[in-house]
Amino acid sequence: MLRRLVLLTVTTLALISTQHVAPTWAAMTRQPKPEGEYILVCNSYHLCVWRLRSVVQDQRPTTKPGKKPARSVTRTPERVCMDGGAARSCTSNLGNWSNSQQCYLGRAEPQPPKSEPVWQGHTDGAIWNCVREQGTRFVTRWIWLPGRPDTVVVDPLTLVYEAIGEMRLGAPLIKTAPAADQIGLVNMPVWLWVTKTENTWGPIVRSSTVPGLGVTVTAQVKAINWSMGDGKTVRCEGPGTPYDKAMGVKASPTCGHRYVKTSRKLTNCKYPVIATAQWDIAWQSTLGDSGQISMTQQATTQLRIGEAVPVLVDPNGGDTAQVNPEC
Repeated sequence: MLRRLVLLTVTTLALISTQHVAPTWAAMTRQPKPEGEYILVCNSYHLCVWRLRSVVQDQRPTTKPGKKPARSVTRTPERVCMDGGAARSCTSNLGNWSNSQQCYLGRAEPQPPKSEPVWQGHTDGAIWNCVREQGTRFVTRWIWLPGRPDTVVVDPLTLVYEAIGEMRLGAPLIKTAPAADQIGLVNMPVWLWVTKTENTWGPIVRSSTVPGLGVTVTAQVKAINWSMGDGKTVRCEGPGTPYDKAMGVKASPTCGHRYVKTSRKLTNCKYPVIATAQWDIAWQSTLGDSGQISMTQQATTQLRIGEAVPVLVDPNGGDTAQVNPEC
C-alpha cells in the first residue's frame, strides 16, 4: 500500500511538473498579440512570434502538388544608371547617362574635323560630348566612339523612327497614259501606275539597336489613292499596270480613270493629280514588343484633257478649217 502511494505521488508530481513547465516556456517566448490581423508562427524549437497574416500568406507556396509550375517569363532588368556607387538620373538636358563613360553623352554637332586629335586617327564612328558635374560646374570633353554609346533609350519607338529614317521612304514615281506632256480626251481611258523601287514601294527592312534593345522594321505600300482633280478619288491596291501602245484604247485592268469634262477652265488648262502612297510599317523589338505605324508619301502631276476637234472640209477643195480649243 505504501509502495502504491509513493508511485502515485511521483506520477502526480510529474504531471504537475509537465503541465507547469509548458505554460511557463510559452509565456517566456510569446509576446502580447499586437492590434491588427496577426497570427502566431512557431518554429521547431517552439519559439513563437506574431506576424501579419498577409505576409505569412504571401510566403506560402502557390503551386499545387502534382502540377508543374507555370513557366516563368524572362524580363530584361530595368536599367540602373550609376555614378560610381550612387544612383544617377538616366536622362537630363545634358544627354543620356553612360555607365561606361561616367558622364552624360550627346553627339557633337557639327562633328569636328577628322584632323582633330580626338579622332585618334579613326575615320569611322563619331565624336560625342561627355558632360559631367565637378563641384558646382559642368566639365565637357570630347570622346570618340566606334558605334552607339551605352545610353538609355526608354521607348523602343525611338529606335523604330530611327530605322524608318534610314529607309529614306520616297514619294511614288507617277506614270500616266496619256503622259503629262500629252493631251487626253474626254471619256477616253486614263491609265495610272507607279514604278516600284525599294524605297518608293517596298518591302524595305531596316534595324536599329542600342545595348540591350533592338528593333526590326518592315515597310510596304498597301495602296495608292489617286486624287484626280475632278472631285474623284481612285484607290488602287497595287502599283497599277504600265501602258503599252499595243493595248490601244482599252481601260486599265487594275488602275484607271475617265474624265467627263475637259480641263480648259482650270489653271494651266490641266487637272491637278495627287498620288498618295499609304505605307504600312510593322516593327518588332528584341524585348517582344511590336506595333504598326501608318505613313503616307505624296507626288503630283498634271493632266490636260480636251475633246475631239471637228474638222470642216471645204467641198470646193479649199483649205480645211479646224476649231481650236480654248487651251
